[in-house]
Amino acid sequence: MRANLGVPTRVHTQATALSRNSAGLHVSPDLVPRTIPAKVFLRFQELIYREAGIWLSEAKTSLLTGRLSRRLRALDLKDFAEYYNRVVVNEEERWCMLDAITTNETHFFREPGHFHFLEQEVFPAWQQPAASRRQHRTIRVWSAGCSTGQEAYSLAMVLVDRFPPSMGWSIEIFASDISRRALAVAEEGVWDAKKAHEIPPYYLRNYTLKGLGENRGKIKAAPAIRVVRFQRLNLNDNVYPGIGTFNLIFCRNVLIYFDLESRKRVIERLLNHLAPEGYLFLGHAETLNSICTGLRCAGPTVYSFAGIRSEAHHATRR
Repeated sequence: MRANLGVPTRVHTQATALSRNSAGLHVSPDLVPRTIPAKVFLRFQELIYREAGIWLSEAKTSLLTGRLSRRLRALDLKDFAEYYNRVVVNEEERWCMLDAITTNETHFFREPGHFHFLEQEVFPAWQQPAASRRQHRTIRVWSAGCSTGQEAYSLAMVLVDRFPPSMGWSIEIFASDISRRALAVAEEGVWDAKKAHEIPPYYLRNYTLKGLGENRGKIKAAPAIRVVRFQRLNLNDNVYPGIGTFNLIFCRNVLIYFDLESRKRVIERLLNHLAPEGYLFLGHAETLNSICTGLRCAGPTVYSFAGIRSEAHHATRR
């Protein structure tokens, strides 16, 4: 789930002055900014926290105003109180609201240090026992908060290249996000060609397709890396049923939008799905300080279990 609420949408602050153009004529009401009254903002603040675990401070009033104004226009509603009343009784509109407030910012091969850690520390450790037939050749990875898919496909590139199916390896990548809008882009696997510079040339050449004709100016995930299964999942839910355990879990640049209590709950749930010898990757602006003492730091914002977990802990994962 990339619940990234970083840069507020720009909204005009001089509504009265902008309600007329230079000729003195009234402009469309849709161009006049709306303001969320303080008491209505508090209702949305509580609702969004309850639904998604995202805490919006009062400093995010302008952001929420800009994002939700789109839904008011789409539904032809007169004010935010009316929209709130719609959201609390309509589950489908609650998902639309969450789509509206999330900014799905991501990149290919984001945080190179993590990919270096995989190449230098993780992959050699996997290959050695597999070569001696002491390990099944199945690798399962979870991209939690996958946004529009660049992280998941970056992982697919390096894993398929290093552990090819032709050598008996099975790569399974599960990618989840709370935003249906972002997942639709991720499933299509097509991006603006301007994103190509983020991909190392070797991977760009071998694992992407260049658009031609009407698709000129686009790149597409090649069939070889279509090993990603996308699913809408809310990290704030109490359980994540039916997804199993993973060798690697990437939950990067997601927890910074949760408060401390929500972060603790999410980390606890993620760890229930991490294999005993697995690794958890967080964003470089995130830390597990004051959250979890059962992990050791294996690298920059990379964590693993310090020792063998108890049978009771194993039972919680079954």
